Parts: sequence; structure tokens; C-alpha cells
Amino acid sequence: MNSAHESSDARVAIVTGGSGGIGGAIVSRLRSTGHRTDVIDRTGGIDCDLSSEESTREAAAQVMAKYGRCDVLVHSAATFDLADLLHLDSTLWRHVQAVNVESVLWLAQAFVPGMAERGFGRIIFVVSDTIWSPPGPAMLPYVASKGAVIGVMRTLAVSLGDSGISVSAVAPGLTDTPGSRTANTEADFDAVVGLQALNRRLTPDDTAAAVAYLASDEGAAMTGQVLCLDGGLILR
Repeated sequence: MNSAHESSDARVAIVTGGSGGIGGAIVSRLRSTGHRTDVIDRTGGIDCDLSSEESTREAAAQVMAKYGRCDVLVHSAATFDLADLLHLDSTLWRHVQAVNVESVLWLAQAFVPGMAERGFGRIIFVVSDTIWSPPGPAMLPYVASKGAVIGVMRTLAVSLGDSGISVSAVAPGLTDTPGSRTANTEADFDAVVGLQALNRRLTPDDTAAAVAYLASDEGAAMTGQVLCLDGGLILR
């Protein structure tokens, strides 16, 4: 349901993975700032299998049919399939890359021409601080995919800047979400907090606030950069 703050002439924001903990917070924050916001996900909003190019392109077509535009594209969806080097196979590898990297390319192909025509666009990637400090060997496919997204982000930032489109990323650390609580114990959270400069758990709202800034006019000078939102765990 759209917020009462939204209007028919408001900017349209599309969030992949918007049914997740971080994605849901991003949707709520963008709606609170007046964006007409919709979700591309397996549950809620526009149903889509982001591992499928055909399904992803169909989701983009549904956005265009419903709104006629996309002004802000946030790629928050991710799959965390685990495998270390010796147990990795091509099926798992390609699935992770398809969801985490390739899907946003097909969406951008559909939305960027309109952004360029209007002279305004924001593409924002949700990556991870694990790029700089991988937590374990089984994270290989995930960390590699997020590293690839950084390369996509930088390349698009350079190539699309003349069209008024900024492309940036946010990199959360371990965030307290329903999903992360299924894979981490209270002791795990406490251990990470103990390594951070800021002595508190990270919340989805931390990431959502940064995304809202990048989507706003106030974030107009930011492109090709990664905002690391991990409480000072990784200093770079």
C-alpha cells in the first residue's frame, strides 16, 4: 500500500528484495520521503524470480506498465548460497551471480533510458562489508558476487554520469534482521559488536537512512562510492 505522502507525480522507487529485513526498511523509508515505491521480490509487490533473466525482464515491463518510469532503483535482493572452493559447483555459482549481479543489469537496461531522458536517476546497490573481510570460506560465492557488484557500480557511475544518473552502493555489516538471526546466535552478534568502533547492533534502519540520502537531492554529488555502514568494523 502506498503512503499518504506519495503523489502521482512523485518519483518512483523500485526495490528488489523489498520483502526482506533491510529491503523492507528501505521501502518504508523511501515511502516516508514521498517516493511511490514498489517491490520486486518472490513475495509481495511484483512477483519475480531474479535468478531468471526472463522473469526479471518481465518484472521490469510490469513496472513500466504500472508507473511508466523508474527514478530510483535499489538492488537489495541477495541469495546467500554457501559453498567453499572444494564444494562449489557451477549451478550454485551461477544462481548466486544471477540473483546478486545479473538481475540488476536487466532492470537497469529497462529503466536507464527513461532516467537519461528525464536527466535524473539513482541506482543504489546494497553490498556488504564482507568484501573487505570475508568471514569464512563458504561465503565465496556471495562475497565474489558483491565484489562484482562494486565493479558494475563503478563502471555505470562513469558511463551514466553525463545523463544525470548517479550510481552508488551501501555496505552494511552484520545487521539485526530475522534472516540474520536464523544464522547467528546472540553470542555471534555480541562478538561482532565487540569489534566495532560503535558499541551497538546495526539495524535495518541504518542502511535505509543511507539509501534515502543517496536517493535524495541532497545526495546529488555522490556517485561511484560505497558507504560502509558497519559501525566501524572495517576501517578503510
